[in-house]
Amino acid sequence: MRVVALVSGGIGDQILFFPTIDTIRRHYPDAQIDVVASSRSKAAYRVSKSVSEVLTFDFEDRNSLADWGNLVGTIRDREYDVAITLEQSWAVGLMLWLTGIPTRVGFLSFGSGFLTYKIPMNSQQYLATTYHELVQGLGIKSPCPELALSVPKPDIEWATNEQKRLGIKDTGYVLLYGTSESSSETGLNNIYPTKNWLQIIQNWQLKQPDMPLIAVATSESEELIRTLKESAPNFKVTVPDNIGKLAAMIAGANLMVCDSSYPMHLSVAVQTFTVALLGANNSTKLLPKNDKFLAIQSPTGNIADISSQTVLEKIWGG
Repeated sequence: MRVVALVSGGIGDQILFFPTIDTIRRHYPDAQIDVVASSRSKAAYRVSKSVSEVLTFDFEDRNSLADWGNLVGTIRDREYDVAITLEQSWAVGLMLWLTGIPTRVGFLSFGSGFLTYKIPMNSQQYLATTYHELVQGLGIKSPCPELALSVPKPDIEWATNEQKRLGIKDTGYVLLYGTSESSSETGLNNIYPTKNWLQIIQNWQLKQPDMPLIAVATSESEELIRTLKESAPNFKVTVPDNIGKLAAMIAGANLMVCDSSYPMHLSVAVQTFTVALLGANNSTKLLPKNDKFLAIQSPTGNIADISSQTVLEKIWGG
């Protein structure tokens, strides 16, 4: 069987879709399972054990009819048996119908007329579970498995050497991940202020001077990291250059403190204790029910209104 999944959204959305792909792989071990994702989100599949190939298409761009036509041609030429889509638009449904794929699965919506199986969308639960319900269109009734990653061995080895470079000993370490205010990937209401991060760092260094607090630098956090290093010279930073290395560093941490960005989902997948700072995002949708994953929800919907003291109390008492 040949399956193609259209997964729009960022890296976090791809990771939340992993259980769906893993379930299809488990039921059809010999299937060819491909994914269509944006060029940036393609990076997520470095840590997926179930995807055969990733095709790139930026759903949120202003795509011309020629762009859509090229996608139709690419998919049609591969003669897929099944298509699964997270997109809820008639245009994507029409595009899949034009590919000639016999089984087309998606969520029931105003634009789902071209789909052969329309699954009612329960938007009041963990998103990975919501996405996983699409496997019902393939006759699969199994429950949603936990998020899981397959980290390449070289990335695990890199993380081991990185921990040595950072001077991490038996005490372990805590990771911080925040998004820079200039980031285009996150709304302003979901960006935690630099001054608050600095207060957390300074308090930690006073109370736990022997346990390293390490910030993760990615393209979305570079500006924040630069400012923090200027204010806290002894602050340690790790710079993983791919998602596998980042996942391996998170897996080795005692605790992850982060905003609601894709590293939060990686932390859940590798079962690291997590304190997640959330603005307008609903914790029920973003985190599974598990005592390892604690959410601090802003009372106003703006993450900046979560005080650093509130975060520290959750860390020390969580």
